[in-house]
Amino acid sequence: LGGRGSTPHTLFWGFPRYVFSWHCPDGPGLSCPFLIDTSGAYFRRDGFAGNYLGGMSPPQEEEPDPSDLSVDHDYFQEQVWPRLARRVPAFESLRVRGSWAGYYDYNSFDQNGVLGPHPRLENLFLAAGFSGHGLQHSPAAGRAVAELVIKGRYETLDLRRLGWDRLVDGEPLEERGV
Repeated sequence: LGGRGSTPHTLFWGFPRYVFSWHCPDGPGLSCPFLIDTSGAYFRRDGFAGNYLGGMSPPQEEEPDPSDLSVDHDYFQEQVWPRLARRVPAFESLRVRGSWAGYYDYNSFDQNGVLGPHPRLENLFLAAGFSGHGLQHSPAAGRAVAELVIKGRYETLDLRRLGWDRLVDGEPLEERGV
């Protein structure tokens, strides 16, 4: 069950991602939603005092070394900031306050979540590998796992297609709506 950047037995893999925080008192107001620009740069407000969080995923051929979680500050200066400033002219004068790096959760088999009981380990239920969709899918995934644990079956949504069978059978789940 290998994939790009993984060993043959690795299913879940992470790629480093940088998140930057900045201050811009003249930036978008409180009604500004989480925004993902067509260039891939994204940002959201962070509180009430003109603070923001954001970043951008690199192109696949420029993925950073997964063994190094140090932040590439030049990446913000050269790639992210120009895109943000084109989208929001007030960001021309932003001041970076901090940054951090972490791993992007990635299911190397088919980039979809794996949900349900493990096929070989009794009493182990998993909800992992949603490849960046975890926050969006967490309410449904949490309810599904709770139903499996309490009732022994899905009741609200039938999520069997996200189960382990597709991995064991080597049949990736392809998203048609992306």
